[in-house]
Amino acid sequence: ILVRALTEDHVEQGKAAQIALAKAKLVALTMPTLCELVWVLRSYKIPSRDIAATIRGLVNAANVVVNRQAADAGLAQLDAGGDFADGVIAYEGNWLGAETFVSFDRTAVKLMEAQGLSARLLS
Repeated sequence: ILVRALTEDHVEQGKAAQIALAKAKLVALTMPTLCELVWVLRSYKIPSRDIAATIRGLVNAANVVVNRQAADAGLAQLDAGGDFADGVIAYEGNWLGAETFVSFDRTAVKLMEAQGLSARLLS
């Protein structure tokens, strides 16, 4: 629904999705939903800055509830040139008690460290 509402790549479904979202008393955006949305929007070749602006618009809508801290962590990674999902994973890992983000992804580790987060590259 979010992809259709945002991309309008299917006219009828896009309009139906936009109406449903606007009329909803509550729109619950889970982190897997936002991670998938970012992934799909990237596949549409939408620039990261535009994706970030879209996510910010969604999470700031009056009828939307979201884990704001996790979304902000994902946005911080996206803004830094990384993956939204990596930011969410690092945030939720820390929330669960982990002290260090560990990955095989050099870029993700470098970006985490640049943000002052504890990260370690496995090789």
